[in-house]
This record gives sequence, structure tokens and C-alpha cells, in this order.
Amino acid sequence: MRAEQFSTAVLDWYDRHGRHDLPWQQGITPYRVWVSEIMLQQTQVSTVLNYFDRFMASLPTVEALAAAPEDEVLHLWTGLGYYTRARNLQKTAKIVVAEYAGEFPRDVEKLTDLPGIGLSTAGAIASLSMGLRAPILDGNVKRVLARFTAQEGYPGEPKVAKQLWATAERFTPQSRVNAYTQAMMDMGATLCTRSKPSCMLCPLEKGCEAHMLGLETRYPIPKPRKSVPQKRTLMPLLANRDGAILLYRRPSTGLWGGLWSLPELDDLGDLEHLALQHSLELGLHTELPSLVHTFSHFQLAIEPWLVQVQETGHHVAEADWLWYNLATPPRLGLAAPVKKLLKRAADVLNAGESS
Repeated sequence: MRAEQFSTAVLDWYDRHGRHDLPWQQGITPYRVWVSEIMLQQTQVSTVLNYFDRFMASLPTVEALAAAPEDEVLHLWTGLGYYTRARNLQKTAKIVVAEYAGEFPRDVEKLTDLPGIGLSTAGAIASLSMGLRAPILDGNVKRVLARFTAQEGYPGEPKVAKQLWATAERFTPQSRVNAYTQAMMDMGATLCTRSKPSCMLCPLEKGCEAHMLGLETRYPIPKPRKSVPQKRTLMPLLANRDGAILLYRRPSTGLWGGLWSLPELDDLGDLEHLALQHSLELGLHTELPSLVHTFSHFQLAIEPWLVQVQETGHHVAEADWLWYNLATPPRLGLAAPVKKLLKRAADVLNAGESS
């Protein structure tokens, strides 16, 4: 199938069956497309919908994002995971405001110089919001092209990625590139799915090499499997007489960077030192159900304990520590498992008050 036939088939399908009512397709701006593309990395559209609307309601412009407190940005991101994305969003917003007068550069190379914007995201911003001819290769498009060409090799390998980028470049048309880009993403999300692809409905069925071989789900070739290491930590939820929980802000870099979290201990014996550090007297200990949180490169087994405490002195709270009021929680960025554990603690404490 020639490149022109490929793009014509994709565009004809999009006009009849593509998605035209996603929130970021309304009132299209580079800012809205950029935020949606960052949210959609590693995250399904169904999950992103509510997050996107809430984010835009609070931070409707790149200037608002640049000026917002980091805690507000992380709060709006809580639950989406991969929090480096949120911190890079704000870094980029500040650069766009300071160096580009609030206008995203109309140049793919300059876009990729901004924090958190890779070549595919830059291509999406340029094509969807600016109408520039720029190929993309996000997960959905990668799957469509890898199957269509029966591309051998894991796409994460530089040689294979280079071949797929060449394919993406070859098929990207000169006109209606915004519709073509959206169409390719839609086809990957709705037809050319990871398992049970709807080949009979696909406009590329007749030219798809994987389909002709009957090996659709073999492509793209998966990453070679490695065993996932497991780590363990104990997280105490220290609750004062007001039912507030002691949290601390994690360093800005690394795991859950800049988010508010619970202390992490090796075992219960370390509680005494933590209590002494914050002038607290330990009371009743209650073990909560354990929680396993999976990261991209390891699993974290969390052993949570709800511990009643009394403040014994006029301890001056350090800048990176605070008492989190469960009844009227402040707008903070919380790691997803911490948010779950705070909810569990609130349920236990409320049940204790009502009994």
C-alpha cells in the first residue's frame, strides 16, 4: 500500500468513525493539547477525562499553571501517577511564559527542548494544535505501524525505534495532518488494541502484514521480561487527638518527588525515635490491611499502622512536616497509596468515634 493510499484510508475512516468529542478537541490550543498528551502518557483516555476537566477548570492557561503553587499542581495530579510529568508540566509552563511570552514555539525541535516533551508529544502538539506536518509515535500509533509492517524487534531498541519513526514519517500526509494524527491514535485505541484487535473494521486490513500472517498480537514485539524486585516498608499513620495524621514532604527528586507522604520505617521499633523527634507520646497501635503498590520497576509492599499519639511539648513543626486534617483536608499532592491509607485511617477513626 502506497503512502497516499494509507493516509486516505485512515482519514476516510476518521471522518466516519473517529472520536471528535474529547475535551481537548474542543477549543483546541497548544496548551490544552499539551496537557492532554502528558496526561495520556501511561494512562487511558477514560481515566484522563475527569482529570483533564478538573485541571483545566483550576489552571485554564499556561500562565495560570506557571504561577500556581506546586502543591496545587500535584494535588490536581494525585492519582495519575508518574509525578515527574506534573513537575515537568510546571517547569515547561514557566519557560513558555518567561521565554516565549506564553506562546508555544511552532517548531518541533524547540518543543522537544522543553522539559517532559519528547519527539512524539512534540509532534502531537505541532500537528493537532498548529496544523504542522509532524509524525508521532505514541503507544497506539506504534502498535498500528508495527503490525502494518510486521516490524521485528522490540520498539524500545534504538534501531527498531528508528525504523518505526521512518515508517511514521513516510505515511504522514502533507494535508489534514491534524485529523490524520488524531485518527492514528483513535485507531490504536479503539480498533488495533493490544488483544483482540477488530481487524474486520480496520481500514488498513487489506495491507496489514501482521493480519495477512495471522499474527496480529505478536506485534509489537514485547520487551524481554525481567523479574520485578519487591521492597517492603512500614508506614505509620500517627493520629493526634484531633484525628490529624502526620505527613512529610518528600524531596523534590526521586520517588514521589515533592509529594506529601507518610514516614517510612524498617520496623515498629523505629517508632520510638520518630515519636521523640516530634515530641509525641505513643498510644494505641492498630495494624491496617497491607497494601502493595506497583511501580514501573519494582513493587512496594506497605505495612500500615494507625498509631494514636499525644503531643507532649511545644514542638515547632519543621517546614517539611505537617498535621493533615482528615475532616477538612488541605489541597496537597499525595502519593496514590498514601491517599488510600489516609482514607482507611479516616474510616477506622470515624468508626471508633461512633461506637
